[in-house]
Amino acid sequence: MQTAIPKSIAIVGGGTAGWMAASILLHAWKTHQVEITLVESEDIGIIGVGEGSTPALRKFFSYLHIAEKEWMPACNATYKAGIYFDNWGETPGYESYFHPFYTAWDQEGAYAFVAAANSQRLGNNQQAHPNPYFLAYHLAQANRAPLPVDPQLGNQVNYGYHFDSALLGKFLRDRAKQLGLTHLIDNVEQVTLTAEGDISSIQTRQHGSIGADFFIDCTGFASLLMGKTLLEPFLSFKENLFNDAAVTLPTAIDEEIVPATRSTALGYGWAWKIPLTNRYGNGYVYSRDFISPEQAEQELRNHLGDVAKDSPARHLTMRVGRIHNHWKKNCLAVGLSQGFIEPLEATALAIVQSTLENFVDCFDQPVSETTKENYNNYINELIDGIRDYIVTHYLLNTRTDTTYWRACREQAKPSTKLEALISCWDNQGDFMDLLFKQQRAKVYKPESWFCIFAGMGRFTHLRTTKANITPTNIELTLQEKLNNIGNLYFIDHKKRLNIHC
Repeated sequence: MQTAIPKSIAIVGGGTAGWMAASILLHAWKTHQVEITLVESEDIGIIGVGEGSTPALRKFFSYLHIAEKEWMPACNATYKAGIYFDNWGETPGYESYFHPFYTAWDQEGAYAFVAAANSQRLGNNQQAHPNPYFLAYHLAQANRAPLPVDPQLGNQVNYGYHFDSALLGKFLRDRAKQLGLTHLIDNVEQVTLTAEGDISSIQTRQHGSIGADFFIDCTGFASLLMGKTLLEPFLSFKENLFNDAAVTLPTAIDEEIVPATRSTALGYGWAWKIPLTNRYGNGYVYSRDFISPEQAEQELRNHLGDVAKDSPARHLTMRVGRIHNHWKKNCLAVGLSQGFIEPLEATALAIVQSTLENFVDCFDQPVSETTKENYNNYINELIDGIRDYIVTHYLLNTRTDTTYWRACREQAKPSTKLEALISCWDNQGDFMDLLFKQQRAKVYKPESWFCIFAGMGRFTHLRTTKANITPTNIELTLQEKLNNIGNLYFIDHKKRLNIHC
């Protein structure tokens, strides 16, 4: 059993997960003389489903002391204030909504929004749509980068990024090699175990046997170390989330670059639109139980129009779910090898980051089996909390146009915790209190939970009464205040990006 910081680590697999692992471990243990080797195959491409992040990625670069002007131009990156969810419902006034990243200027608006949503739940017909209440929405609408001009105000906002995942992996790779990491291009053909069941070495095609004290599995869905060697079982989320495939198409970027991801519900899933500095990343996440890959590609092309007519399509399949033991024996699974949830809220890299940061923290004291058990439980709670938030989009949808959307609403199985949350909301219970009791507020801010329930029009009386979307004088004053803040402290997104170039 590993009880102290390992002296040698072998990371198997590259991609964004592998190079994030290398970067964090190199930085965290730079004074401990840890030898880190990363072995990746030229034969295995990078999946790269989704090219967006949560605000956690900003913390990642800050931890590594990497400035935005250093990495963003190298990765064709743009800023992200939040996500537009378009056409997820049919309730008048609630067909679409924006999921904002929180800022320090949102305290007044968030309080007013939660109060309005709770009042609406009680049957009072008032403005409870989240969009007007949050600064990030107003910034996105005005194409303003969510980073204040004054650097001293940088900590007042949360924001994410859009980026080319392949270029991000390359950027982190080059930097890690400069810091002393050993990088080998090779194929792993065999894994050797000790009598106790730990991994002792990997056998490569060109470099022979490579031993290490600890191994990190970044081999993607193949799960070469954790799944195929240590036989860690996989828990499918198929009963919760029906989507299992995606098709991607790049298109040309517009003159104006919107600082937000756009998620548009289509017939049998949803399409993402992610702005980079040089192109749009587009994709359609769907369920093969309802539509074929060929049909999905055609639907995406129809959705995008003429701009996509000459774009090459790439088809991907997804294994949605997770393992139970992310840390088992002397091996840690990171990225797709530990699990995957569709990129609806761009959470993949946040899971990778949390997996690695909490792993490093475990070595602040001697590691025991209890340490590993607590660690695995924490990561499982994180992933399950994200799953519940993603499932909520489908359970609350009000579309009736296809069997897919009706099945998502009627047949997707919520967890016990999510079922309790929905019941609490529908029955005018203390929703905020339950979020904290369930510890779901640790995964997403309470305001985010209110945004999804209110943004999708989960108000029982709206089934028979038209929503009141007329703002009050107080709300108009708040909107004016937020727009003034945007004008005062934030500049055009493209202009902000040009400062880095």
